[in-house]
Amino acid sequence: MSPVVFIHTNLGLFTLIGNCPLDIYTKLQAAASIFISNKMRGGSLWQLGQSITRRLARADKKTIARRHFASDAENLKKTALHDFHVANGGKMVPFAGWSMPIQYKDSIMESTLNCRQNGSLFDVSHMCGLSLKGKDCVPFLEKLVIADVAGLAPGTGTLTVFTNENGGSIDDSVITKVKDDHIYLVVNAGCRDKDLAHIEAHMKSFTAKGGDVSWHIHDERSLLALQGPLAAPVLQHLTKDDLSKLYFGEFRILDINGVSCFLTRTGYTGEDGFEISVPSERAVDLAKAILEKSEGKVRLTGLGARDSLRLEAGLCLYGNDMEQHVTPVEAGLTWAIGKRRRAEGGFLGAEKILKQLDEGPPVRRVGFFAGGPPARSHSKVHDEQGNPIGEITSGGFSPCLKKNIAMGYVKSGLHKAGTKVKIEVRGKAYDGNITKMPFVPTKYYKPS
Repeated sequence: MSPVVFIHTNLGLFTLIGNCPLDIYTKLQAAASIFISNKMRGGSLWQLGQSITRRLARADKKTIARRHFASDAENLKKTALHDFHVANGGKMVPFAGWSMPIQYKDSIMESTLNCRQNGSLFDVSHMCGLSLKGKDCVPFLEKLVIADVAGLAPGTGTLTVFTNENGGSIDDSVITKVKDDHIYLVVNAGCRDKDLAHIEAHMKSFTAKGGDVSWHIHDERSLLALQGPLAAPVLQHLTKDDLSKLYFGEFRILDINGVSCFLTRTGYTGEDGFEISVPSERAVDLAKAILEKSEGKVRLTGLGARDSLRLEAGLCLYGNDMEQHVTPVEAGLTWAIGKRRRAEGGFLGAEKILKQLDEGPPVRRVGFFAGGPPARSHSKVHDEQGNPIGEITSGGFSPCLKKNIAMGYVKSGLHKAGTKVKIEVRGKAYDGNITKMPFVPTKYYKPS
């Protein structure tokens, strides 16, 4: 039986499946869209799957089989819910060194729509949660990120960016001040090793000078993301705490389904929802309880729909929309730089970032609507006269809007909403226009 092929350019699965010859990679990169398999159906996704299948047929099949499907499965890490995913029809693929579900029995389009209409439960245990503790944990972290951590009230958090000496982005992260001497944060799975090495190197220097900070990596915990309009009413069945008093960006340690959990009202879909850090030995029980209380309306959902949802919400994917050479200002995250931090600096790369705040960045992240085939990462963007002005970083077909959307970077001054552009896909230019993001309105739960 021939192997199932899963491909997603936005999530970079090529490099994780195996060492791909450049010529084959180029053919796949040109055609790949949202995850497809030889059994997937559903409109444009299926048509795109056929396109990739034809390209694979023209490539060296033996080379692909040898380099892509020689099993490295035994080397992949598995979350505490791995067997639960398989038992529920999860299609498992390598991602960031983990075996993760791309989708279940629903198509990616169906899963995306169900999250917006009802709710989704994601296993995001591959991401890395950690705690910084000590009386100096706040000033230590402020040397590494752009957020005003000291200004956060206990039990609140924010999105931030770890920066390098040149002002570029090492990773984006949601950080929470649990207490003045305890910070909880979650970093991306694909950035785990470099993030931890970066934090550890600076921690050693900081503590050598007398600073009081230590850390704990929460490998004993799993992380579930419950998203969608039913997230709060379903989760309320499993806790005595009043979730109506917990707003977007806030954090609590409370009992859920009889076990102490870290609960943050946040997510990566644009919907109301929660990320729940639970002891790994209780993760499956919690997942089952959530699904049961929803009476089938909240569904297990994989990485494929998660990517469609975050793109519709205009949220960055590190490695595509943010990289080591991209500053937070260029990425449209100026709002995440605290007012005090703008005045004082004190974080890595502050000189360049603060200069861009004063003078403007050379490029800006923007959204696009586009005709023709969906634009993909590295598709070139031109003005109406054919002059190059930028590049797409993420793109795809929006299940909710039923049209192509994308995000990317263009030269400053050409970034205004409504600006007409030409987007190059497979050597042909298609009409597009710049638009504001999010593409789908966000529904975060905030005070009236």
